[in-house]
Amino acid sequence: MEEIRVSPDYNWFRSTVPLKRIIVDDDDSKVWSLYDAGPKTIRCPIIFLPPVSGTAEVFFQQILALTGWGYRVISLQYPVYWDLLEFCDGFRKLLDHLQLDKVHLFGASLGGFLAQKFAEVTHKSPRVHSLILCNSFSDTSIFNQTWTANSFWLMPAFMLKKIVLGNFAKGPVDPKMADAIDFMVDRLESLNQSELASRLTLNCQNSYVEPHKIKDVAVTIMDVFDQSALSNEAKEEMYKLYPNARRAHLKTGGNFPYLCRSAEVNLYIQWSGPTKSAPRKDNRVMGAQDWTWMLMEDPPHNLQDLMDLLLMWCLGGRYHSRTPSEILWCPWLEGSELLWQLKGDLQNVI
Repeated sequence: MEEIRVSPDYNWFRSTVPLKRIIVDDDDSKVWSLYDAGPKTIRCPIIFLPPVSGTAEVFFQQILALTGWGYRVISLQYPVYWDLLEFCDGFRKLLDHLQLDKVHLFGASLGGFLAQKFAEVTHKSPRVHSLILCNSFSDTSIFNQTWTANSFWLMPAFMLKKIVLGNFAKGPVDPKMADAIDFMVDRLESLNQSELASRLTLNCQNSYVEPHKIKDVAVTIMDVFDQSALSNEAKEEMYKLYPNARRAHLKTGGNFPYLCRSAEVNLYIQWSGPTKSAPRKDNRVMGAQDWTWMLMEDPPHNLQDLMDLLLMWCLGGRYHSRTPSEILWCPWLEGSELLWQLKGDLQNVI
């Protein structure tokens, strides 16, 4: 927990990006908390929706990186809603309040499910431009908790937290993943009983996504190959539901890759093609079509090609504070001979 909470990036985020609170419902106890960073002239921002255990802060690394590259980013913490339609109505009112017609949605776990349901509910008057679904699901029945969904409101906070913690990774993990888990435990502790109970209710009440209603929405499915709360069956169901979706696979990352594998996640978000303030001078730097060859199954293994691309990242200022190890995020380079050659060559230009 301390590693992230005392990190320069997190402290810079907390000192520079204000937390806003907005009420859009008749019930003034329903308060949306959000961070809104980047050019306000952008009317189609990227909105981040957290998992059951998360708050708006959990996407601070995406906010810092993406706003630095010209994107407008909004990270949300939703108020207490007990029904999916109620949530969708409240979220629509929030977008109206912020004067946003259409948005890109990045949802993690429950956040991804809520993003899909919002796109589904608003399909006749579309408000969603694209979806990025991180470790998410399309049918709540996978949790086998539909019969208890209506009783979460009766449970004390410690019992609800125990239910959520039961889905966190067990066993040895690398230091960055351990720090991410500690940070999420701290965020979980900040949620009160009604917040947790309502989120678990939304997560488990009997519901599923109707994909034919969001067939015109661009979808990117982001998941990990190591241990996470999402079963292989749930992943396969997502692939079947969205056969034309882009797939962003991470070798490792657990339940919270946006915290412990932020460089990879940020590049995948750019690859999915959200709108930003102005076109890049060199479209190859982060254009979706130009990067597809690198991120999919047949990446280049030519040293010069890789050097050219990595040098563009460095000289373009996109990794001005990064070390060679942090720049070389590509899973398929890990442990390869090319990695060590590139590290040595890049050291001279950073």
